[in-house]
Amino acid sequence: MPPSKRRRAPAPKLKLPKPRRGRRLAAADREQEILAGAIRYFAEVGFSGQTRQLAERLGITQPLLYRYFPTKQALIERVFADVFLKRVDPSWGELIHDRSRRLEDRLLEFYERYSRATYTYEWIRIYMLSALMGNSINRRYIRIVEARILKPICAELRHACGLADPDAVPISELELEHAWVMHGGLFYYAVRKYIYHSRVGGDFTAIVRRSVAAMIEGIRAIGLGTGSAR
Repeated sequence: MPPSKRRRAPAPKLKLPKPRRGRRLAAADREQEILAGAIRYFAEVGFSGQTRQLAERLGITQPLLYRYFPTKQALIERVFADVFLKRVDPSWGELIHDRSRRLEDRLLEFYERYSRATYTYEWIRIYMLSALMGNSINRRYIRIVEARILKPICAELRHACGLADPDAVPISELELEHAWVMHGGLFYYAVRKYIYHSRVGGDFTAIVRRSVAAMIEGIRAIGLGTGSAR
């Protein structure tokens, strides 16, 4: 048969990869899976991360993700509620105000419980990355910390040191900043561990005990100090 008349063999069919499909899950389970994946994802890349990439990581489509969280902001709000708000324990305030115990013991137990709830990889990284992006999450959480933790601590410091009741003399800006110094110092322990990946002391209880003792002795030495009322 002449070359021009020869029949060409059919080209082999390419085996294309099958599209990835998410596992069939109940709606509540799927929502929780997306939320858990979003927490891990945002802890790595911050809230600038794209939902398309998150969906790829989870092995689902972006439209499926939006079925559970209609917007990226809705997903961020849910992450904030789960990582930050959900971990704020109402019993912390009761512990701080329990005057049947020494203040040193109360604050030691409080910071041990607080650190277990918040000094985690996801919590610290989401907190720091969102702050660098100017996200409002940090400002909202700081207001919670001041109202539910630091102002109560300031009130108990006054009581332990025999100083004026906050109802008579409002907590000053200077007092609150003093409390932030102790709180922020303990927080920086977790920052060094999860952000800088540097060596940290292993005995966190001893670190808290020294910080609390220094705080109380400092207040006893300087009294209320000066500063504008807050």
